[in-house]
Amino acid sequence: MVRRWLEANRRCEERGDWRPLADLYTEDATYGWNVGPGQDFMAVGRQEIRDLALGSEMGGLDGWSYPYQSILIDERRGEVVGFWKQVAAARRPDGSPYEVPGIGGSWFRYGGGLRWCWQRDWFDLGNVTAVFVEMLKAGVLSDGMRRRLERASSGAPVPGYYARTETPVPLW
Repeated sequence: MVRRWLEANRRCEERGDWRPLADLYTEDATYGWNVGPGQDFMAVGRQEIRDLALGSEMGGLDGWSYPYQSILIDERRGEVVGFWKQVAAARRPDGSPYEVPGIGGSWFRYGGGLRWCWQRDWFDLGNVTAVFVEMLKAGVLSDGMRRRLERASSGAPVPGYYARTETPVPLW
């Protein structure tokens, strides 16, 4: 399953479209992450995972890669933890890539049939924001990411985002 997941990730990164990864989740899978002290993101079911988590939330991140640095597999519990980096294709004037500092990762639960039934991600939102602001100032932020930032700052509700106590499925 992990080899299958990594290969599918590689193909999706090449295309700049992560939505095909939804086929690697059970029909009733959940996928979420924390967005700050009072907010979480949660997609419930394969279609929301495709549309929200892998569609609108990954929108604008074309050209980004998420190379896994280490993967831990607990075959007894059917759980996998992968640690990854977030690296943009855009380069700084010194030639170095825009990369989110710190540790990002995903925690998966295997649901059988070569599919995940549960995924939770973590990343440092402060570092992500700082890199996006740096890229915006340098004029290298993608149009899709600029649209996402405008959407987030509009104050309008964004599908999949919930107050901590209102998520349809808890993070834990």
